[in-house]
Amino acid sequence: MSLPRRFKARLLLSIALMSALGGLAQPANAQNNLNGTSLPTLGDTAREDLSPVLERRLGEEIMRDIKRDHDFLDDDPILEYLNEFGSGLVASYPGARGETNADYYFFAVRDPMLNAFALPGGFIAVHSALLLAAQTESELASVMSHEIGHVAQRHIARMLGQQKQDALIPLAAMILAALASKGGADAAIGVFMGGQGLQIQRQLNFSRDAEREADRIGFQIMGAGGYDTSGMVAFFGRMQAASRVYSDLMPAYLRSHPLTSERISDIQARIRETPYRQRVDSLEFHLVRARARVLQDESTQGQVEAAAFFDAQLTQQSRQQQAGAQYGLAFLALKKGDLAKAQTWLDKARGTVRPAEGAVFSTGQASSDGAAMFASLALEIKLASGQPALVKQQALKDADQAHLRYPLSRGIARQYADAMIVNGKLDDAARFLRDQVQLYREEPKLHELLAKTYAAQGKIALQHLALAESYALSGGMLAALDQLTIARKASDASFYDMAVIDARERELQARRREEMKDAKK
Repeated sequence: MSLPRRFKARLLLSIALMSALGGLAQPANAQNNLNGTSLPTLGDTAREDLSPVLERRLGEEIMRDIKRDHDFLDDDPILEYLNEFGSGLVASYPGARGETNADYYFFAVRDPMLNAFALPGGFIAVHSALLLAAQTESELASVMSHEIGHVAQRHIARMLGQQKQDALIPLAAMILAALASKGGADAAIGVFMGGQGLQIQRQLNFSRDAEREADRIGFQIMGAGGYDTSGMVAFFGRMQAASRVYSDLMPAYLRSHPLTSERISDIQARIRETPYRQRVDSLEFHLVRARARVLQDESTQGQVEAAAFFDAQLTQQSRQQQAGAQYGLAFLALKKGDLAKAQTWLDKARGTVRPAEGAVFSTGQASSDGAAMFASLALEIKLASGQPALVKQQALKDADQAHLRYPLSRGIARQYADAMIVNGKLDDAARFLRDQVQLYREEPKLHELLAKTYAAQGKIALQHLALAESYALSGGMLAALDQLTIARKASDASFYDMAVIDARERELQARRREEMKDAKK
């Protein structure tokens, strides 16, 4: 599936700079003689793939831009659910990591189109609209397994390798057009368009093959994960219905994906050879979709529509559906600042479902009781601005218990730190966060919280050191260097602090020089 237009810019820029990642294939023997002028032979694209290291690096660069985009859904419960869900799919299928042993990261973006996409290096996105359209976890698994298939088969690296060579086609076509213009403008246009057509056709042919292959691999992954493989057909059918108004107007050979009907027929044939397997959805699936619905459109009209949807969902017979609606209304009330109403709806959601026995996620909660998500929303409400001191004190006790129960939940860990800061337990917060940044070195939010703690303690040098780390991890190298300059000038900077500042500044300057060097290649 395709990358949204607003995220393509970074990828296209990176492809334009691909010479820094290996260079373009060189023209070889002359072929395709046209009026005495030749197009270059483009060589074997299979030898022009990105290396795994550079593929990951490219993905990380794109992700830094995406995380700064307003439409990146930076919501801890949604991110944790998607990564638990995706990691379970990857773990179920031995070949899912591919030859590069990909380290996957799953995330969501706010987008009204039914879509998902994979980036170089194992970064996989789900559009919020797709998350809402999926009626079961098996349908969601079909999409995420498909994208995992793209990564496992290195389709992105192979595509970029092909595009490096295809970049010579329009260049050669323009040269031929300039020469052919002596014979007339029509001839020049014909030669140029011929080159463009060849480039487009080669890319679309590869895309069709890649999509079919990703379907086959995805089918195997979701089956190995215990999901109902008919969910792939169900979701393809829904996508077909949503896109029919567009697809019917587009010739088949220009589609960047196979005909949906072709893909459905292929998967249906595979399903007939597979034993039927029923899969019960987790409660977390319904709670996450409720959060996504609220975050999809935070305008006044969007909130009205979300409330109407949840009201209708309350009439469903399924207790999971009812709990999802009540949870959604609690989250919506929190967004509106109605904390009492938020707590009331959360209590109703908790009362609608009973803790269920089941498989255990790595966060420690049962896979179908929603306990961690309920605990997280309860902390959001208690820590919200405007709550009295007694409620915030209770939040600290609750956060302590939640962190003990779900020690691997990154969102709850940060809520625990925030509860300590809010309640003035600054020394405790600083100790906890220093331990956390040692364990999770790549989390800019931890450094932001540490900077907040140091600021409350009046430790100016350490505050700006922590901010520098946060900016560096987010890709803001210049901002990080500015923070180090401020830290150096702080009156409370110790001899040890100065040594740390100097060492870190040298590291960041070296990294910046390397980035600028790559950009010039």
